[in-house]
Amino acid sequence: MAENREELSKIPSQKQEWPGTESELKPAADHGQKTWTGRDRLTGKRALITGADSGIGRAVAVAFAKEGADVVVVDLPGSDDLEETRRLVEAEGRTCVALPLDLRTPEANKEAVETTVKELGGIDILVANAAYQMTHPDLDQFPDDQIHQTFETNVYSPFWLVKAADKHLSEGASVIFTASVQAYDPSEPLLDYAATKAAVTNLGMNLASLLGERGIRVNVVAPGPIWTPLIPATMPEKKVEGFGSDTPLGRAGDPIEVASAFVYLASDEASYVSGAVLGVTGGRPVF
Repeated sequence: MAENREELSKIPSQKQEWPGTESELKPAADHGQKTWTGRDRLTGKRALITGADSGIGRAVAVAFAKEGADVVVVDLPGSDDLEETRRLVEAEGRTCVALPLDLRTPEANKEAVETTVKELGGIDILVANAAYQMTHPDLDQFPDDQIHQTFETNVYSPFWLVKAADKHLSEGASVIFTASVQAYDPSEPLLDYAATKAAVTNLGMNLASLLGERGIRVNVVAPGPIWTPLIPATMPEKKVEGFGSDTPLGRAGDPIEVASAFVYLASDEASYVSGAVLGVTGGRPVF
C-alpha cells in the first residue's frame, strides 16, 4: 500500500463517464483484498452496505468480510463492478448477495432491508454509503433534476433505509452514515452535494439520540478526498489531476483507508461510541 500512496500524491488527468468504473482508474485504488488483515472483529455479523460496487463501499465490504461478516451489497442496476465486489467478498469465504437497486424510493430501500433479512437472517450493521455528486462551476449551471437526484440519493435514501431496518435492529446494532468533509468545508462546485452531507450528518446525530435507548449505535464517517471512480466521472479533468494533493498529508486517500473507520465503528471496540463523526480526511478539519 505504501507504493500506492506515492502514486496517490500525483494522480494524472483523466476522465470517465458517470458513474465510472474501477478498471479505468489510474492509479488503481486499494480496496484491501491484499492489504487488509482481518482480526475477527465482526465474526458472525450481518451487514447491509449501499453504494458498494466500487470505492469506499467495496472496500468496506472487503474489510467486513475479512473480519468475519456476511454482507449484502447494493448498487445501481447494470453495474459490472457490483459483481466484482461480490466475488471479492466470497473469496474471503463469506456469504455475499449482490443486489442491483436504485435506492431513490422508499420501496427500493425496503427491498434492500427485506432481502438482507431473508438471505442473512437479520441485520447487525447498516452502512448507508450510496451517494451521487456532479460538479458545476456556476450556480445557474446546476440542473434542477440533479438537485432532486442528489438529495434523493444522499439524504432520502439513508432516511428510508434506517426506517425500513428499524424493526430489525436490536441492541448492539451499528448504523453508519457516509458524510464528507464537504459538510464542514464545502466547495462551490459541489454545492448540492455538500448540503446533503451536512444534512446526513445531522440525521446521524439525531438518530443516535433516538435509537440510543435501545442500545443501537449511530455514527458518521466523514471522508476527505478519496480516490474512487466517482472523481474522474464527476469532475473536470484539470481538477482530477493532483486530486487530494492539497491536503496536509499531500495526497488522496485509498478506499481501504476509509474502510478502517467503518470496521472500528461496526465492531464491539466502539461499544460506547455513538453520535460521533469520524473524519478520514488527510488532515483537513472536521468540526
